Amino acid sequence: MSNFTFEERLLLIQHCVYKYDSEEMLKTKLEEYFTPKEIESAIDTLIATQKIRRIGQDTLQNNESHTGTVPEIPEYLRSIINDL
Repeated sequence: MSNFTFEERLLLIQHCVYKYDSEEMLKTKLEEYFTPKEIESAIDTLIATQKIRRIGQDTLQNNESHTGTVPEIPEYLRSIINDL
């Protein structure tokens, strides 16, 4: 597992929601980087802070209507998203 700060983890998962709106697919793709507990915690935090929302049983979506644009992602995290 890679060592990411909690903020980096949140940002990475938030950007991954653009690529994979299925929560199960997101978890599957990120399991190489995070434990299932870390992924669940990050998703729960992003939902609680209204940065992402659940729009179905298994569908996640960035909540840009509430929070505005998603923050830019640093280049070293962008490569992870591109590789997923």
